[in-house]
Amino acid sequence: MRIVSTDFIPDQSRTGLTTTAIGAVDLQGTGGNWATVVRRSRGGRRVHRQREKRKGKSVGLRIGTLNVGTMTGKGRELADMMERRKVDILCVQETRWKGSKARSIGAGFKLFYYGVDSKRNGVGVVLKEEIVRNVLEVKRVSDRMMSLKLEIEGVMLNVVSGYAPQVGCELEEKERFWSELDEVMESIPTGERVVIGADFNGHVGEGNTGDEEVMGKFGVKERNLEGQMVVDFAKRMDMAVVNTYFQKREEHRVTYKSGGRRTQVDYILCRRGNLKEISDCKVVVGETVARQHRMVVCRMTLLVCKKKRSKIEIEKKTKWWKLKKEECCEEFRQKLRQALGGQVVLPDDWETTAEVIRETGSKVLGVSSGRRKEDKETWW
Repeated sequence: MRIVSTDFIPDQSRTGLTTTAIGAVDLQGTGGNWATVVRRSRGGRRVHRQREKRKGKSVGLRIGTLNVGTMTGKGRELADMMERRKVDILCVQETRWKGSKARSIGAGFKLFYYGVDSKRNGVGVVLKEEIVRNVLEVKRVSDRMMSLKLEIEGVMLNVVSGYAPQVGCELEEKERFWSELDEVMESIPTGERVVIGADFNGHVGEGNTGDEEVMGKFGVKERNLEGQMVVDFAKRMDMAVVNTYFQKREEHRVTYKSGGRRTQVDYILCRRGNLKEISDCKVVVGETVARQHRMVVCRMTLLVCKKKRSKIEIEKKTKWWKLKKEECCEEFRQKLRQALGGQVVLPDDWETTAEVIRETGSKVLGVSSGRRKEDKETWW
């Protein structure tokens, strides 16, 4: 009796299928049936290209947020970090630059910023050189908030940079910030995409019991009052806290480190309906641009749908050629004379006269349907 090895048994019944005995036992048990563990995908490269073509074009972006502490002396360093980490759009907070300007910071990156005091606050958005030409509108709301509207491959993307008041600030100042953010969101049409990169100075906490519709389970530590404000805003505006949806090591979730404190205060938010376009989000470690804060970066893919060709509406024209017929010409002459009040000589006001002639012609002679005859020969 010859012993046949069962480590690999090819299945000859169907081409492209391979049955592994060991894998089948692991999956089905010793008494189960054979299991197919490898299957060749149907269609070749040409079929896959056609499927991708039908889906439409997609544009990948890496969007981040970072509290820089101050922009003084950090422009080139920040640009080098964005180039190294392949970040296309970066929201920055606590820039501490006074003014309302746009400035190149090197390596092809441009900073749009706003601030009223060189000692505190200030926000900005850094864009890659290729994206700068896509800026349609810049709104500088306050030294704690600004937004940019971009058009990328026909897709409207609004980027909002925010810097919420710290825990020790007065409640009135905090309410003013959230009121301004509500106004910014309400001014953006529902069909446009929104990405908010902000230092909210709050902890949304770990777990999402009762808040499953706006956040994931992967926050840090416990929620505080400021973190509850973030969650309430997300519910109010149908947004999602992107950081918390991706399971990462705690080192890649902590955005603020100072001494023995390790917390999460910097967040990226997007509309809930566009959450499927974000494939990853994490904290970038190992950078020294900011002392205490770390950069949060998400990878977003904008799905650009092909626009359907709209039917060209052909202008309806008066059938002036009917004037070749004697009866039509006589009827038109009588109707026009009645419209002009029985005058034989045309009035001096030619614009009024021309309008009367056009209206009379359309009534007496009729107008074309505006449709092109399908059986009509082409001009050549």
